[in-house]
Amino acid sequence: MISLGEPNPDPPERRDRLGLLRDHDFRGLFLSTTVSQFGFQITTLALPLAAVLALGASEFQVGLLSAMTMLAFLLIGLPAGAWIDRMRRRRVLIVSDVVRAAVLFTVPVAWWADALTIGHLYAVALTVGVCTVFFDVSYQSYLPHLVGRAKLVEGNAKLETVRSTAHLGGPVLAGQLIEWLTAPVAIAFDAVAMGASALFLVRIRRREAKPRVAHDARIATEIKEGLAFVFGNRLLASIVACTSWWNLWMGAFMAMIVVFLPRDLGMTPGQIGLFFGVFGVGGLAGAFLSGPATARLGEGRAIWISTFVTSPCLLLLPAAEPGWRLWLGALGMGIVGVGSVVYNVNQVSFRQRLTPDRLLGRMNATVRFLAWGLSAVGALLGGVLGEFLGARTTLWIAAAGVCLSFLPVFLSPLRNMRDLPGPAEPEPVAVAG
Repeated sequence: MISLGEPNPDPPERRDRLGLLRDHDFRGLFLSTTVSQFGFQITTLALPLAAVLALGASEFQVGLLSAMTMLAFLLIGLPAGAWIDRMRRRRVLIVSDVVRAAVLFTVPVAWWADALTIGHLYAVALTVGVCTVFFDVSYQSYLPHLVGRAKLVEGNAKLETVRSTAHLGGPVLAGQLIEWLTAPVAIAFDAVAMGASALFLVRIRRREAKPRVAHDARIATEIKEGLAFVFGNRLLASIVACTSWWNLWMGAFMAMIVVFLPRDLGMTPGQIGLFFGVFGVGGLAGAFLSGPATARLGEGRAIWISTFVTSPCLLLLPAAEPGWRLWLGALGMGIVGVGSVVYNVNQVSFRQRLTPDRLLGRMNATVRFLAWGLSAVGALLGGVLGEFLGARTTLWIAAAGVCLSFLPVFLSPLRNMRDLPGPAEPEPVAVAG
């Protein structure tokens, strides 16, 4: 930090502020992430709103559509990790982006041809979900190769800043595009963004060595090795349990919020975009606060405290009514956004640092299989509950479920830990304080 008594800080300190952004290859990943995250925010809002506003979908159909996006993590999540550990990850990222761009573009084409159906949206959601499985597992496994393990916290924090900025500006942009152009047409912008993301990845110069795979290696054996690594470590296992429980109930919550806001509260797409933008403000604040929070609390305690303190604010949303109480609910979601980013920066960096290179794909796939797979289950559960109980009651139930997600890490040795172990270190003994 520069003191007030130094009016002319030297150039090296200014350069250090950019850190990894001075690296050409990381900058390519950073720019790819930026455009794809903004595009993803458009589709996250536009796909269910296309079902609700353009096709008059029911609560169950909206929940099923949300589940389709994450269903691929349950269907192919585990073998995807083993496959990715056999491939160059940069190539997987590029192909995933190109396929997603092509599939998303079919939505506005079908809309213009007056042929868009809920079945088409299901197929698009599932296909995009399959590509997202390969992209996300490769992405988290590729970062350690690109920046080195010593810079993982900085790299993840910068990428979380992008994601949070997209959560801030993306829904606002999406809401306006949907209001001006209709939801199906707005999805075309995401298709363009995915194409641009692939182009930035192509510019990365650093190449990975082709992974060495034993001739007698079997996918089932490799999957078991990944599962054994994750669940054989009690710290990793508690983090997976926390993330999975949070995603289960957050999946139900998010599936019904896109029904609750327009139907129960009468919000327009533009207003819904602004509403989700508040969640993005919280995420952006969390990206900047993750470093100071971790320094003050320690890595282990920052993981559970970030979830425990912020999750109850989600209860403000189902209590919302038109007027100021609605925006109080939005503020609650913003605070949840702060906690989720602080949590993610710490737990993702720990997982990447702890895992050997040869197991990165399988570790990430195992975590995603459970965490995002249960998000699909949660979205479907939200649709079923919404169909019988209504969107507001479902939001109450889901928010209460999210509030309990901190328990697995709170009841683990993480509760009192400051520093977490690295690749070859044993799990440290918890220290009270």
